[in-house]
Amino acid sequence: MSGHQHGEGDATEMFEPQAWDERYAGDEQIWSGRPNAQLVAEASALEPGTALDVGCGEGGDVIWLARQGWHVTGADFSANGLARAARHAEQSGVAAQVDWWQVDARSFDAAGRTWDLVTTHFLHPPDGGMVAATARLATAVAPGGHLLVVGHAPSDTFTQLSESHRRAMFVAADLLPGLPPGFEVLVAEERPRTMTRDGVTHDVHDATLLARRTPS
Repeated sequence: MSGHQHGEGDATEMFEPQAWDERYAGDEQIWSGRPNAQLVAEASALEPGTALDVGCGEGGDVIWLARQGWHVTGADFSANGLARAARHAEQSGVAAQVDWWQVDARSFDAAGRTWDLVTTHFLHPPDGGMVAATARLATAVAPGGHLLVVGHAPSDTFTQLSESHRRAMFVAADLLPGLPPGFEVLVAEERPRTMTRDGVTHDVHDATLLARRTPS
């Protein structure tokens, strides 16, 4: 739930909190700390308000949003991941603008709370679960607010991944059935990006869905 790359194990196992708690248990930083490219591309054009980042991992996107003036809730199902993210936010001087929420995207319930921006990057539940996750996240978008969902589009680049992981990838159009009435689709496309793995640069595509909830 918390990042850009996945191991070679089964996707179902990798979508359990225990697996990520174990991964975050050590001292080594897992992710770069840089904000995700599509978040920067889209959120830079928005007026800062409140934001919810689901699958926030070590907090790179949360910290970037806070630095742009957003009040951010970082959410993840890994307690160890949230602890790391909180430390990073403190070190970055934005702790006062950030809240933390331990929640599983598979059972996400906003309970009536809403944010001006709800975002998730590289969340890949198995068995097509991202459509249902998109529907749940959409309930947390305030009227006039935005939903940004970004994931890995299927690609031959990801040869190191298991078949179950590759099946969990999606294109933006796959997520459209998850949008409830009252949302206007602003972007639904696969955007090219370069990534570096083991010192080798690869061309990949980010499945990018940006939708705006119509004002009440």
